[in-house]
Amino acid sequence: MATRTALRTPLSSSALGITAGLIGWFILVELVSGILQGYYVPLFSDIVVHLGIHDSDVNWFEAAQLLLSALVVPVLAKLGDMYGHKRILLIAAILTAGATWWLAFAGSFWTFLIAWALQGFYVVWLPLEIALIFERGRVQQRGVSQTRRAAGLLVVGLQAGAIIGALAAGRVFAATGGDLTTTLIVPAVAVTLVAVVIWLWVPESTPEPGRRLDTAGFVLLAWALLLVTGALAWMRMIGELDLGAGAWWWVAALLVGGILLFVWFVRYELRQDDPAIDIRVLRKPEMWPVQATAFLIGISLLGAQGPLSTYAGTDPAVGYGLGLDATERSNIIGVYLVSLIVGAVLFAVTSRKASPRIVLIGASLLVGIGYLLFLPFHLELWQVLLNLSIAGLGCGALVGAMPAAAAAAAPRGQTGVASALTNTTKTIGGTFASAVFGVVLAAGVGAVASQTAASLGGYITVWAVCAAGGFLAAVLLLFVPKVAFADAPPA
Repeated sequence: MATRTALRTPLSSSALGITAGLIGWFILVELVSGILQGYYVPLFSDIVVHLGIHDSDVNWFEAAQLLLSALVVPVLAKLGDMYGHKRILLIAAILTAGATWWLAFAGSFWTFLIAWALQGFYVVWLPLEIALIFERGRVQQRGVSQTRRAAGLLVVGLQAGAIIGALAAGRVFAATGGDLTTTLIVPAVAVTLVAVVIWLWVPESTPEPGRRLDTAGFVLLAWALLLVTGALAWMRMIGELDLGAGAWWWVAALLVGGILLFVWFVRYELRQDDPAIDIRVLRKPEMWPVQATAFLIGISLLGAQGPLSTYAGTDPAVGYGLGLDATERSNIIGVYLVSLIVGAVLFAVTSRKASPRIVLIGASLLVGIGYLLFLPFHLELWQVLLNLSIAGLGCGALVGAMPAAAAAAAPRGQTGVASALTNTTKTIGGTFASAVFGVVLAAGVGAVASQTAASLGGYITVWAVCAAGGFLAAVLLLFVPKVAFADAPPA
């Protein structure tokens, strides 16, 4: 027995060391991903001046990148399952680096818009990293627990990078004497270096043989996503530009067309041996609640940030709002990001002992409670910070938990696409919420411009929808089997 232990220990220690090193490299990758997400926001005013556009045109940058990520992430994740997750991760990093260098030298609105959209390839980094960690841990019968802990640490790197990027951008811009091109070269260098890290130090996974790319299925999925997200973007424009009742027919037509294509896509995929998205897997009780949770959390995580910023900047003299300037509003976002980090760390720690299913339910409840508290408590800064911190703890845990939970529920060879789907559904949820919230707030302002009740009612509606999304996610997660997301018993 002693001899067996002695023989087994070096191998186990070596495997553990390789995995810890792999997670360390991925934290670095996510740090750069966070920098990309936080670096440009403080520079938007200067970018607007540099390109000679209006402030409202900045919305197109976000819309274009979200649309591209929704279209390409499932495809790249499936290619990772087919040909190796490291290979596709490296390709995505190179494409992101090229787009980031292009951004630095783009001199017109259209060139900047195209480069900004192409930079969205970084969104697939996290799902591919989760798949790599899970596949390596599966060999040691620790894939699920190892992935949960790693996912929490990766989210810490992501949010820390966002804070670093937001703090560094203005300082670099000032240090370069207001030279925007030189300032935008900094993230391009960071992404280039991270591509080298992936190339040299990230090991490859073992792809499943005999797989094929369901091109027709992905084309159907792409058109369905294009129509639905187009309808939501059009809905948001109606609210912002007051285009009139006739424009709503276009929204309805695009939305109905997208839904019909999704129905066609599902029926088509059920007939395929190697589908683009395995609908049978999505129907599993440990998978569909996770994907539904990703959609619902996307409502508050991605859709509620704009309303939060405008509410914080509203003059309290009108009856609501905090009257904060840009710097003070950025501090609120900073507190929220810190709470996301704390939530991710708590998830990584508590998931070792507590049931992952209970942790997911608890995190969803925190999101619901945080936004529910906004309804009676929103007039003081400390109230807003407290509410956001509670919701942020839940969101931080869920951002790390959802890709890991999806990977655990997926069969071998589908971990990449399952993890990536949580990002796609989260993006759709955020896009949907952003469009609806824009219409709700615009309608409130336009209806009674001289009164504050309608506008405040719009914000209350936003918070109520976010709270309902968190509580509904908690209810749906009750349908997950109690033994889900646990490591397989040792052979």
